[in-house]
Amino acid sequence: MSDKKIDLQTELIHHPYQPPAHFEAVPPGIFKASTVLFKDVAALRSRSWKSRQGYTYGLHGTPTSFMLEERLATLEGGTHCVLAPSGLAAITLVNLALLKAGDEVLIPHNVYGPSREQARSLLAPMGVSWREYDAGDPAALAAMGTPRTRLVWLEAPGSVTMEFPDLRALVKAAQSFGAVTALDNTWGAGLAFRAFDMGVDLSMHALTKYPSGGADILMGAVVSRDEALAHRLLQMHGVLGLGVGANDVEMVLRGLTSLRLRYEAQDRAGRTLAGWLGEQPAVTQLLHPAFAGSPGHPHWASHCSAAAGLFSVMFDARFAPTQIDRFVDALRLFRIGYSWGGPMSLVVPYDLSTMRADGHTRLPGHLVRFSIGLEAVSDLQADLAQALRAAFGD
Repeated sequence: MSDKKIDLQTELIHHPYQPPAHFEAVPPGIFKASTVLFKDVAALRSRSWKSRQGYTYGLHGTPTSFMLEERLATLEGGTHCVLAPSGLAAITLVNLALLKAGDEVLIPHNVYGPSREQARSLLAPMGVSWREYDAGDPAALAAMGTPRTRLVWLEAPGSVTMEFPDLRALVKAAQSFGAVTALDNTWGAGLAFRAFDMGVDLSMHALTKYPSGGADILMGAVVSRDEALAHRLLQMHGVLGLGVGANDVEMVLRGLTSLRLRYEAQDRAGRTLAGWLGEQPAVTQLLHPAFAGSPGHPHWASHCSAAAGLFSVMFDARFAPTQIDRFVDALRLFRIGYSWGGPMSLVVPYDLSTMRADGHTRLPGHLVRFSIGLEAVSDLQADLAQALRAAFGD
């Protein structure tokens, strides 16, 4: 280029100023980029998106996203991590990276509903067969495996009904027929137990929940310890073009700093309210893994050191569905909405007959799930009490 002064418009794009290096502050720097610049052609040709040793394109990572991946790997006890736009997108990534036509995937009977629907609507048309197994029966799982069974999904605890499985036994059963195990560890959040200590191969985490903590971010992650599995995930991640926004990454990084404090506070509040609600005459069963009598409690006790602020209760079958809806509608602090892990307490009634295959409903009555937020426990208990009176009388 000649010494002729360039146009102001060009200078605004190609401005030579670079800030001083080594700026340090409490929050990490936030890098937003689609295009990544290379100093020369050799640098362009030497880098690969398959490696985290350099930057190639914004879709494949920036210093900001790499930092979140490293911290999540530490949280989960793994060595590799890849981000996805949501928890369900992370599930999709695992399925598409590991399964092909002719393969089989096994999912627990109490699996996250959209995961079952994905098996039915996406995997089956691709030629991937799927079956459900009883998460409470590791021997039955071992008997189900075939040479075609490539992947076994695990839930701890089960979605909505909160049964806690014997994870170690389920992993051993899956290993007996050579399948990869993938755990939905959203509830555990890397805090209640260490997923890889249970022997699982992959830990999927919906960062939408506790890591975000603000009910304002959609994001997921898959953590692994195995180099070959990590490469398969990363390759499919690139094929699918699964990007996450830098501002969302920033918010999850910020949320991680208070994750343990919030998780422990919501755990304590959840146990207090679950214990109280389980003693009310209208309630016939408490579904919270940390309580004796809840399905899988002994496994929770042997696996875990904490529990999330999430639980369900079964209301007596003698009540009409309209009374259950009246109870939910009468709540003032508990708001009606899906998801959990945010600052506001939530409630959702579920119809188990539409969620479980025949033979797996098992729980008589009406199920209502609660997610405990960060409000004062006394206020939440008073809210529950007045809603019980409104729906069922004194």
